[in-house]
Amino acid sequence: MKCRITVIKGDGIGPEIVTEAEKVLNKVAEKFGHEMEYTDILMGGASIDACGVPLTDEAIATAKAADAVLMGSIGGNTSTSPWYKLPPNLRPEAGLLKIRKELNLFANLRPAYLYEELAGACPLKEEISAKGFDMLIMRELTGGLYFGERKTYEENGVTKAVDTLTYSEPEIRRIAIKGFEVARKRKKKVTSVDKANVLDSSRLWRKVVEDMAKDYPDVTLEHMLVDNCAMQLVKDPAQFDVILTENMFGDILSDEASMVTGSIGMLSSASLNDTKFGLYEPSHGSAPDIAGMDIANPIATILSAAMMLRYSFDLDKEADAIEAAVKQVLTENYRTVDIMSEGCQKVGCAEMGTLIADRI
Repeated sequence: MKCRITVIKGDGIGPEIVTEAEKVLNKVAEKFGHEMEYTDILMGGASIDACGVPLTDEAIATAKAADAVLMGSIGGNTSTSPWYKLPPNLRPEAGLLKIRKELNLFANLRPAYLYEELAGACPLKEEISAKGFDMLIMRELTGGLYFGERKTYEENGVTKAVDTLTYSEPEIRRIAIKGFEVARKRKKKVTSVDKANVLDSSRLWRKVVEDMAKDYPDVTLEHMLVDNCAMQLVKDPAQFDVILTENMFGDILSDEASMVTGSIGMLSSASLNDTKFGLYEPSHGSAPDIAGMDIANPIATILSAAMMLRYSFDLDKEADAIEAAVKQVLTENYRTVDIMSEGCQKVGCAEMGTLIADRI
């Protein structure tokens, strides 16, 4: 099979971790008889430096022509980088918002899974982590507060800022369908998270999700307020299967879930539209403080590449091979610095990529 992949190496550690994911994909192609065709585009700070904008129309067209997009990380140090002196619509993250909108990537899937080998890195008490957990946060990605109208203005000598949170019934319905469909392939439970005791948008969310649940009688639906969910993720993460939620709540909860696993450097993500097309990226940021030092953890990006093979190319066997190789490397006690523990062997970013590729 020929896999046409648009690659966005991005900023910070992005180029290093994407290089390792490509190394693993090339090994998969070699072993299983596929062809990987990569086309690089710029986005984020790298695009600002080269083109003056975080994402060009040409780059979007290139991405649309591919079967999938594999991305590193976007952005820099918000305190010191000159990128953050620019107007908001010209900052690195604006490129990310734009590509999601242009490619209609409305569903974000972020798994949070506790590897047995990394249980020691889990910050929770042992009696909680011993139960293990395997959840997936399904976050609506193109609506809500991040895409609403916003303005900052002066009124009677006082500066005010306004952000608008809007959701329509069709936007909620399509993400709910994705949530129930994914739950059907997992443990058949959806926890819909909202703030229906306060927000009108959440009350609509709850109503639409309840209506959709009627089409999935085999899936259990429960509702949970977002503040309670934030507590439950720490208290009893094993209770969750698919957490279905809106954009900002999903942004926050998925970061919390990732830290509960012990390392955000381990967690992949996929953003999907109505077709097989998807954008795949690690859940973590660009970590500019460690860029170029060969100490970044490439596993999240490598697992994102596995998700790409699974969801965009239907290559389940190949995705399984990558995931098994990652598990084997961890079992053999190789660790990057962020997941290092006593008695393990510390390796750099490039070496970790090679170790995983060698086990496919």
